[in-house]
Amino acid sequence: MTRKILCVFFILSFFTAPLMANSGILGLWKTVDDTTGEVKSIVKVYEYEGKVFGRILVTYEEGVLKDTYINPIHRAENVKGTPFFSGLDFIWNMEKKGDKWKKGKIMDPQQGKVYSSEIWLENGNLIVRGKIGPIGRNQTWLPATARDLPSGVSDPNSIVPSIPQ
Repeated sequence: MTRKILCVFFILSFFTAPLMANSGILGLWKTVDDTTGEVKSIVKVYEYEGKVFGRILVTYEEGVLKDTYINPIHRAENVKGTPFFSGLDFIWNMEKKGDKWKKGKIMDPQQGKVYSSEIWLENGNLIVRGKIGPIGRNQTWLPATARDLPSGVSDPNSIVPSIPQ
């Protein structure tokens, strides 16, 4: 009997290990202004067809709610098609490589520029690196929960990516 239980446990762990590997970076994250320390946005990092993506759910300006993906107002004028900031997928196609997620892209929605990207966990925070070749810049994102979302805004359960052109 004990052998059967161990066998079932082993088989289940084999199939769930890939899901657990991504679970640390998936979820809600606060982006923070490097100068002021104020929250700039809340981002949903999610998995779709084995790759990781990031979508802006909420934006803030000087600590005040600017817009949400439910009621978007402000547009990313330097991105083709001028999509709304809130609801914009600005991280796409990240693949797990060891302890990091690489080979994907990140877009600066203010400038419309696209960079290579790496993402990893460090001390419970998400380190997001945009780079051109070996030169890049890291940004530290802080964990967020559904309670950090404004009233009337929920954490979307399933998202299909919409990658900017």
